Amino acid sequence: MSDAPEILLAHHLKALKLPTFLREHQKLARQCAAEGMDHVRYLARLVELELIDRERRMVERRIKAAKFPTVKSLDSFDFSAIPKLNKMQVLELARCEWINRRENVIALGPSGTGKTHIALGLGLAACQKGLSVGFTTAASLVSEMMEARDERRLLRLQKQMAGYKLLIIDELGFVPLSKTGAELLFELISQRYERGSTLITSNLPFDEWTETFGSERLTGALLDRLTHHVSILEMNGESYRLANSTARKQQQKS
Repeated sequence: MSDAPEILLAHHLKALKLPTFLREHQKLARQCAAEGMDHVRYLARLVELELIDRERRMVERRIKAAKFPTVKSLDSFDFSAIPKLNKMQVLELARCEWINRRENVIALGPSGTGKTHIALGLGLAACQKGLSVGFTTAASLVSEMMEARDERRLLRLQKQMAGYKLLIIDELGFVPLSKTGAELLFELISQRYERGSTLITSNLPFDEWTETFGSERLTGALLDRLTHHVSILEMNGESYRLANSTARKQQQKS
């Protein structure tokens, strides 16, 4: 019978969904007793552990929901490799205030200059700030929307995509879009206009986007919405990936 209170407590903590409380309360009780802490400070420390662990789990769920191809932080980005990129601008964007203002970011530069890494880093920062994020490539997004349209579930998909606080569309311009695909992408960006933030990476300068969308009118209307409230990251320079690969090979030889 001496175990009854402990069993009942464990049951209640599980029902209240307090796993850290359940895992740590005995060990912390011994520590606090040894330090002469009263019950209020003991409970305060225990609750703090629960809150810290809960926030960690929520961040992990947001990262999983974002569907990042890989998790990368801005800490691991070598800004010296792309000197034209404004580091202070990127670090300011990592504060995520632009997302709260429903503004956009467009990263432009040749293949291999780290655009996706920057996008992933800003997406991770948004997850850590408690914001919902979705990640996709332009080709995958258009393909998914066309498939959803054929299966009569486009409205549901559009609602999901429009609901993200930050939607990251990677690799715009790598593949020309069909007329239908371009129109669907334009419709989605229009739905998000001043309702949510969109981050786009592209290997093409703005004056070549017509090659992707196939229509000057559509391209102009799209850019009008995207660039109304926008931060542009210029990432022209030598290939970031190639420089990293070369540096690794040199380290292995030495």
